[in-house]
Amino acid sequence: MFINSSKMLFLSTLIGGLVITISSNSWLGAWMGLEINLLSFIPLMTNNDNILTSEASLKYFLIQALASSSLLFIIVSKSLMESMFSLLQTPLVMMMVITPLMMKSGSAPLHWWFPSVMEGLSWNNCFILMTVQKIAPLLLMSYLISFSTFTIMIIMMSIIIGALGGYNQISMRKILTYSSINHIGWMMTAMSLGENLWLIYFFIYSLLTLTIIMIVSPMQISFINQTFMINKKKIMKFVLFSTLLSLGGLPPFLGFLPKWIIIQSLLLNHISALTLLIIVISLVTLYYYLRIAYSSFLIVSSEQSWNKNCDEFNMVFFFLPHLINNFYYWVSSLYSLY
Repeated sequence: MFINSSKMLFLSTLIGGLVITISSNSWLGAWMGLEINLLSFIPLMTNNDNILTSEASLKYFLIQALASSSLLFIIVSKSLMESMFSLLQTPLVMMMVITPLMMKSGSAPLHWWFPSVMEGLSWNNCFILMTVQKIAPLLLMSYLISFSTFTIMIIMMSIIIGALGGYNQISMRKILTYSSINHIGWMMTAMSLGENLWLIYFFIYSLLTLTIIMIVSPMQISFINQTFMINKKKIMKFVLFSTLLSLGGLPPFLGFLPKWIIIQSLLLNHISALTLLIIVISLVTLYYYLRIAYSSFLIVSSEQSWNKNCDEFNMVFFFLPHLINNFYYWVSSLYSLY
């Protein structure tokens, strides 16, 4: 992914900051890990040859700096007045701590920076922003979040905005951005139920996102109408088609498994209204996944000059995640639940 030695160094410190946040037993240590992670990602984003990338990196830095300073102010001010145990037990303070973490992760309604930043990044950096950079904020949120009115509002806004925001988009980056916002709502739902299911959900989401980016990145696909470039690559077309449907949560694909378990848990807790809402909204998200799948799988273009050569060796990496993304995997998983 990265061939520059300096980028390898920053990637290592990025992972190091993530590990510090995960392993820290204090909020100050977690904040330091978040800052190391942020300052390592900025050089990876920056590209002097592309003004959009420089603009995106500056915008990302300012937003993350605002969220980090707010988080530090809340943690320090409250720690001076009361013990950490009291800090974690105060609902108002929990909401205050969760808010900057929501901004860091790009959750609605603090998501306004997310689509514009994604538009200025390369596909490799888009993958890092949509997956790796969300691990630490989501993990910290999972320590605090509980099923409350505030949580339900955030879940509903993330799922609805993520679905409606990507409805009329033609940019692949913006579609994946709003898809990420929608999936954050699902993960927060899993967190509020008091389970570690959100980790499984996040892993499956990351795997499916990686598969899509490994297909569109080598061919420099940025818009839906460019997906006909994959016409000569039948295996890639099939993998992209099935992965998009899986990311939309269509059974019997792998992406349906965590959503099915979340819906089952909501029904067991008698939360029927929220369950109905997320099911209906999932149909909207599935629509714009089907738009991409239709463009890539069914439309055949006569303009062959757009096609680019792709290393056949990469087929192994395209096909390997797809082996996991099949019917028998989640059927056996569901069977083990009983």
